Amino acid sequence: MEAFVAASDLPKTPGHPFYTALNRLLAENGFYTLVEKLCAPYYAETMGRPGVPPGVFFRMLFVGYFEGLKSHRAISWRCTDSRSLGEFLGLAPTDPVPNHSCVSKTHKRLPKEVFDEVFRFILSVAAHKGLLWGEAIGIDSTTIQANASMRSIVRKDSGKGWKDYTRKLAKKAGLDDPTDDELRQFDRNRPGKKVSNDDWENPHDPDATITWMKDGTTRMAYKVEHAVDLDTDIVVATTVHTGTAPDTATIIDTAIDAAVNAGQAGADHVIEAIVADKGYHSTRVVTLAADLGMRAYIPEHASPQQRRWVDKDPKEKHAVYLARRRTKSERGKQLCRLRSELTERSFAHVCDTGGARRTWLRGLASVAKRHLMMVAARNLSTIMRALIGIGSPRSLQGLRALLQLARTHFDRLVSALERLVMALVRYGARRSTAIRG
Repeated sequence: MEAFVAASDLPKTPGHPFYTALNRLLAENGFYTLVEKLCAPYYAETMGRPGVPPGVFFRMLFVGYFEGLKSHRAISWRCTDSRSLGEFLGLAPTDPVPNHSCVSKTHKRLPKEVFDEVFRFILSVAAHKGLLWGEAIGIDSTTIQANASMRSIVRKDSGKGWKDYTRKLAKKAGLDDPTDDELRQFDRNRPGKKVSNDDWENPHDPDATITWMKDGTTRMAYKVEHAVDLDTDIVVATTVHTGTAPDTATIIDTAIDAAVNAGQAGADHVIEAIVADKGYHSTRVVTLAADLGMRAYIPEHASPQQRRWVDKDPKEKHAVYLARRRTKSERGKQLCRLRSELTERSFAHVCDTGGARRTWLRGLASVAKRHLMMVAARNLSTIMRALIGIGSPRSLQGLRALLQLARTHFDRLVSALERLVMALVRYGARRSTAIRG
């Protein structure tokens, strides 16, 4: 058994075609130089264990989206197992893949401003390729499960957990020293059961809130909001809020972030229209959008009574009536259909197939940085689909079969043409022989 193997003797892989093309796109636009410059102030020059290079770190986060991986640990394992991913990261065959703890520490060390700049850089690449129009944006939100359990919640006033709180109520109801099963049965059937974020919190992640999820369950969760360019399907902005933050309180902040990102990225137009569903409609939202120079296409809630505008600002009445008229127009209906299609698609790509429906990080800032990079990778996927026709490495699985089928049919066609040519040659030879005879 050999004691060592030379690096030149190790098996070499041609690399994954999608990741090779993605690496080329990032290098051509100066991505690695940018992230080195952005991260330089946050890397200390010490003689200890070296940190994760910025280019490797951000590429590992992109791999998390393309491979549907939910945590830093899973990303590190996957990159260690795949030589083509190691080549995408720029690692030599003998270089170790960064450990998941190093990736997590780098994630905590870098501030959110660095992630914002990386996100805007991807938007600038999209604008350079003609994929960022920026005239109308669709805004919608969804919930993601936090890395916190409902079983660990404690009361804000006393710090006691749910079990201690329920045992106290059971004692008042006449149950002395109940077992755990009796306690659960009592808690399940007791009247007036209510869990409020005003009274309860999770000590491990105070930013997460008790929220109704899409499937009807109650979980500790966050709310993420996407602003999608309705002309190009590029996500222009994404924000993360507490799970109970009302839509009417967050839409304007997301719209402002989208306008700033689109302007700095070099979009062809400024944002002039905001499209959302009826959950975002309020007089304040419509009026603020008008003050920002944006047209609001937001349907109103159905009401059996006509609104009264006594002692109201005439500007608010004018903004609400204009929004109502434009939402009912053909243009408004078309934009609402586009918003429903594209925003839901972005959530399906990022949260479901991308692995971001459940976060393994804690704290609003950490969750926001992670989700921002997932959306940036999704924008890269959209750019790659426009450039090479493939938006993810897994799309090549079906394409390989298609190419093999086309190759088989092409070989059969060439063989048939060869037989036809030979038959014509033989026919011509026989005919010339008959004429000479």
